[in-house]
Amino acid sequence: MKADIMRPTRKRYAMLALVALATALNYLDRTLMGVAAPAMSRELGLGPEMMGLVFAAFSWSYALAQVPGGIFLDRFGTRLTYALSLSVWSACTVMQGLVRGGWALIAVRLGLGAAEAPCFPANSRVLIAWFPRGERARANSIYSVGMYFGIAFCSPVLFWMAAHWGWRALFWTVGGIGIVYGAVWHRFYRDPADHPHVNEAELALIRADGGATQAEAPRPFRWSDVAYLLRQRSIIGASIGQFATNSTLVFFLTWFPTYLASERHMDWLKAGVYAMVPFMAASLGVLAGGQVSDRLLRAGVSLAAARKAPVITGLMLSTLIILAIWLESDGAVIAVMSIAFFGQGMSNLGWTLVSEIAPTRLAGLTGGLFNLCTNLAGIATPIIIGMTVGRTGSFFIGLIFIGAMACLGAASYAFVVNRVERLPNPE
Repeated sequence: MKADIMRPTRKRYAMLALVALATALNYLDRTLMGVAAPAMSRELGLGPEMMGLVFAAFSWSYALAQVPGGIFLDRFGTRLTYALSLSVWSACTVMQGLVRGGWALIAVRLGLGAAEAPCFPANSRVLIAWFPRGERARANSIYSVGMYFGIAFCSPVLFWMAAHWGWRALFWTVGGIGIVYGAVWHRFYRDPADHPHVNEAELALIRADGGATQAEAPRPFRWSDVAYLLRQRSIIGASIGQFATNSTLVFFLTWFPTYLASERHMDWLKAGVYAMVPFMAASLGVLAGGQVSDRLLRAGVSLAAARKAPVITGLMLSTLIILAIWLESDGAVIAVMSIAFFGQGMSNLGWTLVSEIAPTRLAGLTGGLFNLCTNLAGIATPIIIGMTVGRTGSFFIGLIFIGAMACLGAASYAFVVNRVERLPNPE
């Protein structure tokens, strides 16, 4: 018994595995539209401008539901919120495979975005609750790698399914898996203080380095809390920076397969093989960002520098996507795209930074506001690229836009974000 008390249990890693799988499903669902887009647009008669609206519809409701989702999360907790979110967004994924027209597709995409809204604020809340500060960046990178590695691993399979079974089968298969996983999450996830198999030594380890193992009492929503958060310079700077980071991610999740097929003239199965390479690079970028950040922190570098340096470096690498405009070789284009997406993976560490500064009683609301600003890029990027491709027949302006946003993000993290420390709860 004494040995058990002295040796911390490791239940936080089991909770991290649950989050990683949920995040992989979250992004797999978002990616299906990019894989299905060419065949879907032909069958439903959707042009580039309409497809831009279809891609963006997800982010309209996703962005608008961030603050309500954060409020719901703070009120009902991570376990119930995530289970409901998983089940509803997966049902919407199944419904995408049933649509017969563009406007119906937009309506279902709106439901998908609203249902997914609480997930990343919930992920941030899990980091705050289950992980000491010294492990937080690495934990963030492990669950975030699911965003990319799951897509990279599944891309050839998804392209093969679309080619042999039709694009509708993609939505039915992945949506069905998600509905089952919603029940799995509700069965196994617990907050630290409520977990029956976590011992006091692990709780003490988490608390000793800034973890919040005891859930805060539910806080009624107040507009003054929103105003309080919007007055914080670091939250504003991180939100601008993450808007820029998400611009690169949204391009790869939506238009990248179409770019390979139309701009680079690849056949569909070849595009599926090539598409997995940048996602694998992004997976490595996520892991590299987390490892570098935590090592800098252990080496005595300030928390602000340890969290900001990998993000700024990653955003500067993302600017290299512009070089693809002038490259002739498909291999060279994929190499440049992979470097740019590797950088985007590194810059995903912004979520760790937000988990460091969010007030403990407003973790959900802080994550919701941060993700609202982040996903305005999900509204702007698909529409801008769709309009420019529709009018020019080229991705030239779209790639310039992605590179410019990466520059903006690096500047925001470097010069707007200042202190990285836990904000006090407002009175």
